[in-house]
Amino acid sequence: MSKQSKPLSIIYNHNSGFRITGQQELYTELTNIFASHGYDTQAFEINTPEQFKLIMQQVLERHSQASDKGIVVAAGGDGTLNAVAKYLLNTPIPVGILPMGTFNYVARRLHIPLELLEAAQVIVTGQAKRIHVAQINQDIYLNNASLGLYPLFIKKREDYNRLFGRLPLHAYTSALDVLIRNHKELKLEIWIDQKKYPVKTPLIFFGNNPLQLEEMKMRIAQAAEQGKVAGVVVAKSDKLTLFRLVYQLIRGKIDQASDVYSFAADHVCIKAGRHKLMVAIDGETVEMTPPLNIAVLKNSLSVMVPYDSTSL
Repeated sequence: MSKQSKPLSIIYNHNSGFRITGQQELYTELTNIFASHGYDTQAFEINTPEQFKLIMQQVLERHSQASDKGIVVAAGGDGTLNAVAKYLLNTPIPVGILPMGTFNYVARRLHIPLELLEAAQVIVTGQAKRIHVAQINQDIYLNNASLGLYPLFIKKREDYNRLFGRLPLHAYTSALDVLIRNHKELKLEIWIDQKKYPVKTPLIFFGNNPLQLEEMKMRIAQAAEQGKVAGVVVAKSDKLTLFRLVYQLIRGKIDQASDVYSFAADHVCIKAGRHKLMVAIDGETVEMTPPLNIAVLKNSLSVMVPYDSTSL
């Protein structure tokens, strides 16, 4: 890399939909766009979590040694973006987004085009904007995190995706499948800004992306916009209540479902009488050890967004 060029690193995993092999023409078009603005591009394919950690260390070293810190690009869905963003928190290196997921909530929230070449133009001609990132223990979520039935929905959705391809409809069919086959309830203590609430619940949902929450017609969208921990807890676990919940979710009226309560806080702590809890984070499931401490890291991530002269 010459002294005049700036580092740009594309991070993608083998399931993201982005490829170099077999997509050479697209990759050439992207690198031409980046090169025309003085960027030296390298691409890194991720196959395992262990490999990802090593590659991100290599990428961060590459960028930290440059006078212009450049841009680290996440090519894939919001899960890929989440993994990359975790390493860029509170750094001067912005993340660029090549949106290739099913929903692309973060890109849509930030008005980033879903067409890849247009998104590439935003990466090199846009401006850096700092956004709020929510943290749950040592992990982060850009869109949402949840406990209870929702992680099972995610797992079942991936089963549907593998069999039939990625379709938004599978988010709902997987939910119905799980409700028919499973009846889970969590006994927890939820501390909301140091006030304790003992609950028995099949589902707790935390949202950080106002666009996603607005599309779900959830009142906590405004709280997320303000950098609060925004959550919803379902107070009943009988199947009739849960079927009604999914029905209201499909209609975009989840806040009108019975026994659904929303809250906003600066800090939430979840305690449980079990050693492990399954948590869904931005569409990926992870096993976590309670207590779970949840807060919002305000303005902690720099993202390349479309240029807006009125904001300067």
